[in-house]
Amino acid sequence: MSLDSTQRFTSRVADYVRYRPDYPPALIDWLHGPMGVARDAPVADIGAGTGISSKLFLDRGHPVTAVEPNAAMRAAAVEWLGGDARFAAVDGTAEATTLADASVGLVTAAQAFHWFDQQAVRREWARILRPGGLAVVFWNSRRLTGTPFLEGYEQLLLDYGLDYTSVAERYSDDAAMTAWFGGGLKGTVRFDHGQRLDFDALRGRLLSSSYAPQAGHPRHAPMMAALRALFDATAVDGTVSFDYDTRAFAGTLALTS
Repeated sequence: MSLDSTQRFTSRVADYVRYRPDYPPALIDWLHGPMGVARDAPVADIGAGTGISSKLFLDRGHPVTAVEPNAAMRAAAVEWLGGDARFAAVDGTAEATTLADASVGLVTAAQAFHWFDQQAVRREWARILRPGGLAVVFWNSRRLTGTPFLEGYEQLLLDYGLDYTSVAERYSDDAAMTAWFGGGLKGTVRFDHGQRLDFDALRGRLLSSSYAPQAGHPRHAPMMAALRALFDATAVDGTVSFDYDTRAFAGTLALTS
C-alpha cells in the first residue's frame, strides 16, 4: 500500500464515521481550565477527517473550521455537522490551510498529526494563530498490552496488516513534542478512554484502519476469521474493551523563518 496520506482513508469513510472513537470531554475542561482557552475561541481543526474532533469543540461552544484535504471525509463531516452555523469545512492541508493570518484562537490536530510535515505545519499554524493563541495536539493511542484481547488484537495486526509496522503508533513521545513546540509547551495531560464493542463494531473498527486488508484482498478472509476467533475467546457479556490512552500537548508557537 502506497497511498498518499491524504487519500488513505477514502474507501473507509463509512466505517470511520461509525466506529472510530471520540475523545474524552475532560480534554476540553483541561483546555478551558489550566490552559486558559477562551470558551468562544475560534478553532481550526486540522486534518479534521469526518468531524469527530470538530464535534468535540462544537459541543462546547466553539466555532470550528475543519481543514481536510480528503473530499470523501470532508463531505462526511459536512453531512454530519453542516447544520450547525458555527461549523465550516475547507479543502486545505495541514501545511497550507487556506486560512487567514491571525484568524483563530486555537489550532487543533488530533489523530492525523503523525501524517503531517511537522516543520511546515509549525510555521503555518503560527501564521494562522492570533497572538497568544494555542496549538493543541492530541490523539487516542491504542493500548497494546494489558488484556488478552488487546494483546491478541495487536498480534492480529502484525499477522495480517498490509503496512501496519510502518504506520502504526507513530505518535511522538514527550521529548519530541516538547521540541516541536520550540519552548512554547504550556502543558501536557493523559486521560483513560475506550470503547465497548460488539463483534460488528469491532469488525468496523478494524476495517476503518488504513492498513487492514479490505474485501477481495487475499489476507482479508483469514484476518476476519482470526478476528472472530479472538472475539469469541475474549468477549465478556458480548463485548470487548478497546482501550486507549488519550494524550494531549498544548502550547504557543512562534513564527519562524
